[in-house]
Amino acid sequence: MAKSMTAYGRATGSGGGKDFQVELKSVNSRYFDCTVKVPRNYGFLEEKVKTRLQQAGISRGKIEVYIGIDVIESANLELMLDTAFAASYIAALRRLRDEFGLADDISVMAVAQNRDIFNVRRHDEDTERAWQDLLPVFDQALAAFEASRSAEGENLRRDMEEKMRRVAETVARIGEKSAQNIALYHARLEERLRRTLDDLGIKADDARILTECAIFADKVGIDEELVRLQSHFSAFHDTMASDGPIGRRLDFLMQEINREVNTIGSKSLDAEISQFVVDCKCELEKIREQIQNIE
Repeated sequence: MAKSMTAYGRATGSGGGKDFQVELKSVNSRYFDCTVKVPRNYGFLEEKVKTRLQQAGISRGKIEVYIGIDVIESANLELMLDTAFAASYIAALRRLRDEFGLADDISVMAVAQNRDIFNVRRHDEDTERAWQDLLPVFDQALAAFEASRSAEGENLRRDMEEKMRRVAETVARIGEKSAQNIALYHARLEERLRRTLDDLGIKADDARILTECAIFADKVGIDEELVRLQSHFSAFHDTMASDGPIGRRLDFLMQEINREVNTIGSKSLDAEISQFVVDCKCELEKIREQIQNIE
């Protein structure tokens, strides 16, 4: 199945006292290249995300993953009172009151305004629990991402197979035209050889003339190229219908198909066949460009 390397997926949800926002987007790349952006305290999620993507069968593409985490309930934070600092601070306030004859308004709220008397202790995050809290939301985004890849891949598959069908039809026309031309060239060459020999007063050797004509026909003949092209066309359609990543194999097949078409063009002595070759190469270039987006 053809899957595009250009896709997008998004999901939001809650779990474990946190709100999650997950976005995945990708463009084409020769290799698996994943960047994960998470809040500073959740860097441990990066490798888990990459592993999850590869487990889902994603093997190529430049993927950007954004994970937003808002803590709405936290059991990992503890507010601690710095009693030594608080005692020193209150004693200083009392001296200030006594020395300057100030009103005694030392109260809990007044003292609490000095944030330095409190320490915030953050307990270590349970990494596996945090991942399990995130996982349902991440998998929703991943499912949307995969659906996007499959939909775009199907569009590309239909378009590429239609273009390859046109190439195959043009190649068939080349084959028909080439067979007609070879028969015509054979007859013309035989006639010229016989006429030239007659002009020189040399007795024609039928076997040698036929041999020369056969050698010429072999040089301009494209039967081998046509047979190989049919094999490549079949492999192209089989690959399109296969499971797993297919982009690299398709790219290789396109190189082989282009090589055979170029060989046909170099052997061509007919203007119409040369135009057919140009038509094929135009379609093949369009297919090659689209394959760059296939995983």
